[in-house]
Amino acid sequence: MEAFYYLVFGALSAVVFGVELSKSTKDRINTSPAFNSFKNNYLVVYSLMMAGDWLQGPYVYFLYTTYGFGKGEIGQLFIAGFGSSMLFGTIVGSLADKQGRRRACVTYCITYILSCITKHSPQYRVLMIGRVLGGIATSLLFSSFESWLVAEHNKRGFEQQWLSLTFSKAIFLGNGLVAILAGLFGNFLVDTFQLGPVAPFDAAACFLAIGMAVILSSWTENYGDPSENKDLLAQFKGAAVAIASDEKIALLGAIQSLFEGSMYTFVFLWTPALSPNDEEIPHGFIFATFMLASMLGSSIASRLMARSSPRVESYMQIVFLVSSVSLMLPIVTSFLIAPSKVKGGGGISFSGCLQMLGFCTFEACVGIFWPSIMKMRSQYIPEEARSTIMNFFRIPLNIFVCIVLYNVNAFPITVMFGMCSIFLVVASILQRRLLVIAEKPKTEIWAMKERDNEAEPLNI
Repeated sequence: MEAFYYLVFGALSAVVFGVELSKSTKDRINTSPAFNSFKNNYLVVYSLMMAGDWLQGPYVYFLYTTYGFGKGEIGQLFIAGFGSSMLFGTIVGSLADKQGRRRACVTYCITYILSCITKHSPQYRVLMIGRVLGGIATSLLFSSFESWLVAEHNKRGFEQQWLSLTFSKAIFLGNGLVAILAGLFGNFLVDTFQLGPVAPFDAAACFLAIGMAVILSSWTENYGDPSENKDLLAQFKGAAVAIASDEKIALLGAIQSLFEGSMYTFVFLWTPALSPNDEEIPHGFIFATFMLASMLGSSIASRLMARSSPRVESYMQIVFLVSSVSLMLPIVTSFLIAPSKVKGGGGISFSGCLQMLGFCTFEACVGIFWPSIMKMRSQYIPEEARSTIMNFFRIPLNIFVCIVLYNVNAFPITVMFGMCSIFLVVASILQRRLLVIAEKPKTEIWAMKERDNEAEPLNI
């Protein structure tokens, strides 16, 4: 493997280590022992859940190819997963608010375990059922756990600022360290022990079962709206009204969809971008490098959120612009550097090296995005319909990803990156609007105080 990869990985490791060690008292939040116990319990569960998810990712496509399916059939399976998340996501989100978030988290474990079991069958219909179950599980993973955490945090009377600490640590561990370890463990099972491409799915099911046992033994139940007289349709209507009537919630949903849509598109594009002529690149090592960059981002986010200034709504404008520029690199390099026409063989090109650095920057922005969007959701989304609204946000995201998957070969890769870059600029503009609206109530309060002060002498 080329020295360039080791250099990037080593440099990122040093920076992450340095950022963590250099945190001052201003960058740390003083908490209570009760909160630390609660936080650590959640982090253990969340890490187990993410291990179950990350173990599967690198081997889904490979497993389908070993069963003899072509690119078109595999594309249909992936579309089924995102389509399932879109169709059933709002339903399971509403049920989580009404029937209980703890119960929804347990349902996630069971659903994903069943999805893992289907991977043992080479039958297309069985695999399709597995993708549908996986789509439902994904909706639960990205809504129910966060909803349970926010509600339980508030129910126990912990300070609101402490919530950002849990968010940043969850991303640092679950979307960073656990992802790296899961990739290495999966590689160990498949390549070292020669257990076959289905082994990571069995390991994922084991991690999910352990996490479910921890949830059942240590978590209490909480609800969004437990009222008996409110049916599913009424919950949908209430969530839709909340989004339509509150511009902050609508903006937050649009921002999330634009960024995550670009992020999921990037997942499909980075491999052909770095190896346009089928160059040999170490996919697993590059993935680990990206996750290390994400860890750096979450570490930076924890520093930013530990301070009262700048606000999340403020610095996220810059994050979106930086991520937009980083995804413009494939377009810039295609114009400035003559592409090689030698097919296969060789290592990463000079333009590939530049793009690799840009992609690491984008992944660092992803690491900042997750805890920051979680904090904004905890501030603006009403508790009674939190899971429902969060899954409403995923509808445009899943539609977008399905369209991209269906047309992935219809457009040049530079067009796809350009589209993502534009989306991120729009997200930055919407973030600016959210900042203005969020600060408006404070401005109005100060104006009222000034009017009251001016009026006081008249009452003497």
